[in-house]
Amino acid sequence: MNSPLRHGSPGRIRPLRRARAGSRRDRGVASLEYLGMLPLVLLIALAGIQLGLVAYCGEQAGTAARTAARTAALPAPDGGIARGRTAGENAVSDWLTAHVTVRSASADGYRAQASVDVPSVLPGVHLFGPVSRSATMPREDTTP
Repeated sequence: MNSPLRHGSPGRIRPLRRARAGSRRDRGVASLEYLGMLPLVLLIALAGIQLGLVAYCGEQAGTAARTAARTAALPAPDGGIARGRTAGENAVSDWLTAHVTVRSASADGYRAQASVDVPSVLPGVHLFGPVSRSATMPREDTTP
């Protein structure tokens, strides 16, 4: 016979009961362990989202700086420092705040500096300052 048997009363043979994985006292322990780990899992997830936001803000700052420098380098009436600053601020997503400065780097080009404020995932907790990027573009050649 393959299954273990236990003898009860004389003349009667019955199979042994298999032991359960856990007893009645162990019910719900997995749920409690999950609840204990849940804050740590949420903290790790929020940290990942926050780091993703920092990277996205860096990309947006680079886009704003390149757009501002490229627009400032255009010949009049399409270019200039004021139009470059406006174009750089408009190149950023609407829900982000960008601060763009454009100046003449030399007689041959313009330099734009853009900084984007990093929003926080947790209200009131600001771990990261603004992200800054800069770009330099040569002045457009207007000679025929």
